[in-house]
Amino acid sequence: MTVSSSHGPKRKILRAENVTKHYGRYVALDNVSLDVHEGEVVAIIGPSGSGKSTLIRCMHQLESLEGGAIYLDDELLGFRRHKNQLLALNAKAVARQRRELGMVFQQFVLFPHMTVAENIMEGPTRVLGDSVADARKLAEHLLERVGLSHKMDAYPPQLSGGQQQRVAIARALAMRPKVLLFDEPTSALDPELVGEVLKVVTDLAKAGKTMVVVTHEIGFAREAADRVVFMENGRIVEQGEACSTLADPKTDRLRTFLSRVM
Repeated sequence: MTVSSSHGPKRKILRAENVTKHYGRYVALDNVSLDVHEGEVVAIIGPSGSGKSTLIRCMHQLESLEGGAIYLDDELLGFRRHKNQLLALNAKAVARQRRELGMVFQQFVLFPHMTVAENIMEGPTRVLGDSVADARKLAEHLLERVGLSHKMDAYPPQLSGGQQQRVAIARALAMRPKVLLFDEPTSALDPELVGEVLKVVTDLAKAGKTMVVVTHEIGFAREAADRVVFMENGRIVEQGEACSTLADPKTDRLRTFLSRVM
């Protein structure tokens, strides 16, 4: 599938090729290949244990691969080629690559002893070398973007779960990643708080941010995603344009899944 616009086809920015991941005898990912184009929002759906979260954790190098490869902007992640060998990168090189892929987890993992602003400023100042003044200005901008400009000096325990997740999204954006990865960003939230987080993600999608979102929110996938990918048993069963695929699945398995979750 090639994503195109009025300016022509968009480039592939993230590629997974024949990715395989085992946990003992359990096959979590079975030769999974997936391309993500610049500016595209890909929603990954499927039943529990289908490999959705494992795939994006492999993309972020939080899990090792047993086979295949993942590329960001044509750079091989986790390894370097030396003659006919693949050699694992050291921790510093992996950290450099990981900066290019922002990750938003199910849990918010904010530093409770730091203010909201300090949580967002930590990465830009310590890792990217931004000045404190520039990092604070960036934090102000990002908090306004996620609707929390009034919480700059609050501490995470003073915030609701939805507010903490929005801060986590701002923190990921502060690192200026090429791609944002979301691992079920609303699954830890009370139902009444889900909407405020999905609105932020939807706004990022409308702004053209490249994102891969593992989600169980089918309505969100239909509204915000360009493409939906349905996984089961560690494989991609079906994928296609979000609205048409969710409205008229081509496989019986996706049709059955949607009838149960919607």
